[in-house]
Amino acid sequence: MVKDYSDLISKELGITKEQIRNTLNLLDEGATIPFISRYRKEVTGSLDEVVITNIRDKVAQLRELDKRRLAIIESIDKQEKLTDELLTQLNEAKTLVELEDIYLPYKPKRKTRASIAREKGLEPLAKIMMSQKHSDIEEKASEFINEEKEVNSVEDALAGARDIIAEWINEHKYCRERIRKLFERESIIRSKVIKGKEEEGEKFKNYFEWEECLSKAPSHRILAMFRGENESMLKIHIIGVEQKALEILDNIFIKSDNDSSDHVELAITDCYKRLLAPSMETELRNLLKERADKDAIGVFAENLRQLLLGAPMGQKNILAIDPGFRSGCKLVCLDRQGNLLHNENIYPHAPQREAGMAIKKIVSLVNAYNIEAIAIGNGTAGRETENMIRRIKFDRKLIAIMVNESGASVYSASKIARDEFPEYDVTVRGAVSIGRRLMDPLAELVKIDPKSIGVGQYQHDVNQSALNKGLDDVVVSCVNSVGVEVNTASKELLSYVSGFGSVLAAKFVDYRKENGPFNSRKELTKVPRFGDKSFQQAAGFLRIQNSENPLDKSAVHPESYNVVNKMATDMNTDIEGLMKNEELRKKIDLKKYITPEIGIPTLNDIMAELAKPGRDPRKKFDLFEFAKGVNSINDLQEGMVLPGIVTNITAFGAFVDIGVHQDGLVHISMLANKFVKNPNDIVKLNQKVEVKVVGVDVDRKRIQLSMKDVE
Repeated sequence: MVKDYSDLISKELGITKEQIRNTLNLLDEGATIPFISRYRKEVTGSLDEVVITNIRDKVAQLRELDKRRLAIIESIDKQEKLTDELLTQLNEAKTLVELEDIYLPYKPKRKTRASIAREKGLEPLAKIMMSQKHSDIEEKASEFINEEKEVNSVEDALAGARDIIAEWINEHKYCRERIRKLFERESIIRSKVIKGKEEEGEKFKNYFEWEECLSKAPSHRILAMFRGENESMLKIHIIGVEQKALEILDNIFIKSDNDSSDHVELAITDCYKRLLAPSMETELRNLLKERADKDAIGVFAENLRQLLLGAPMGQKNILAIDPGFRSGCKLVCLDRQGNLLHNENIYPHAPQREAGMAIKKIVSLVNAYNIEAIAIGNGTAGRETENMIRRIKFDRKLIAIMVNESGASVYSASKIARDEFPEYDVTVRGAVSIGRRLMDPLAELVKIDPKSIGVGQYQHDVNQSALNKGLDDVVVSCVNSVGVEVNTASKELLSYVSGFGSVLAAKFVDYRKENGPFNSRKELTKVPRFGDKSFQQAAGFLRIQNSENPLDKSAVHPESYNVVNKMATDMNTDIEGLMKNEELRKKIDLKKYITPEIGIPTLNDIMAELAKPGRDPRKKFDLFEFAKGVNSINDLQEGMVLPGIVTNITAFGAFVDIGVHQDGLVHISMLANKFVKNPNDIVKLNQKVEVKVVGVDVDRKRIQLSMKDVE
């Protein structure tokens, strides 16, 4: 029987239990998040992708918690220590930490000082001591001297009893909760450079002598310190408030004022220093890492979303240039579908300096392949190449755009690129990627591991499984929100469509090669293994521009085609006429078309699609130029105001490309004249901004920028 988590999730997310149950049913049946949010609004109460994702993740956490709960119950039961009261406590535990605290006394352990003391028969003495009713505890301890068990003196007996008490205190659920809260609220995180690593660990200089309140430490500093420790440059400690902790423990465990109480107090101090504080430090390290990972993944995911949904130029004949100095610039010519038509090298820069020949070649290719736009990679020699292009007098109006080439080299060496261009080397593949990014960033960037695109924050330090899941969710969301033209989409792009995967995507591409382009959504079902369930999940996100049915070009799902046909019939027109005539659409009374399956939310979506079929949610493409004469970091001067493009957003600020081969940082404190908590509230990826140069460190290649008071 599947456990019902709707009550718990409802309280946490503030939505009804019915919405949660219905959403979970759809997810458990295999429906994808984009499909549910777009085509099952009546079932979920119009929940969006964010809420549906939260429901999915929350139920996964609860199921994992129950799995651990069951394992703990079985473990304690095997020990024959499972009481009704303990079972109730375990079943009522709402977090993994609470569950593990309850389990700790029963958890199988390696040999400890307390277990050795028990083997010596000292647990009864520990109980007597803990009761604090015997003022002369040494006299009582003398009864436990046993040379055969290596209890040779009163002090041996007392020490063993204190070890047992220390373990009891450490395993006391209420005690751990109180100390945990104290650590979370008031502990300090401290980092120090490892002696002798000062020069090697220069990049961690800010953390050579650093400490701050743990509760106020931002995620990017936590991850930076952990990275320094992982690279053996820093040593990190989480330091609790010892005096307050001991006072809390005394208040819990000290019941009298006698010799027994004195020994219990010694056990408390030993417990805190040897067991409890190290345990809390380990717990908090894990908690800190988990929180910092979550924040960093959130930043990365938002950046990736903005990058993938960057404005496409659209289908153009492109001349793409992957710039370089000594190795020259690789040129490729692409047709409007992104197919490679031609490639060669030019050498306009040092050391060859064959600028004249290079310009003639570019002009020749522009004319020969009817080039409409030029894409220039923004890496090495990018600005120099851009300046050369802008000096050329073409016989037509040409757009020349600098394109962020992060990850192009990763793509060019990948299996995807080798399969696509087996006869060409990495330089050709990289240039093709640059050109295609200008046409459609989403279609090209899905071929690259998101971690290689260069928009993350400590992406290699966070939990990779959680990162991959988070980024995959973003790619799926972006691909399906835009929609995919099934007759031109790559295998990689198709694989992210709702209901697809890499195997099914490959079958679609193979079908196209063998049978030509699809002519309708109905024809999609001819592809092997694309059954009714897959069709239901995918069809609304697939576009077929050459279909006779205009709805096949839209986001209207085939399951709603009958409703649209009825609307058209009632208006004495056809579907195409309904799409073109706004006045007719205004006359439609949507209430007439409500069915048990289709309600007003879906009908409103249908009307929006009829008005703008297959509309692209991405912004329109606009031109951008860097400042002339500013090509390298050496050209910068404090006070300069320059145009730039936001290339990365982190928790501590935004990085901006100002065309000098080194992005500058606008610290969060310099983003606006008002207080900024989240940089994404002020800037977005690929946004065009004006920045002021406030600091330049040529040796360290660091540029400090400001967006405050920029005129």
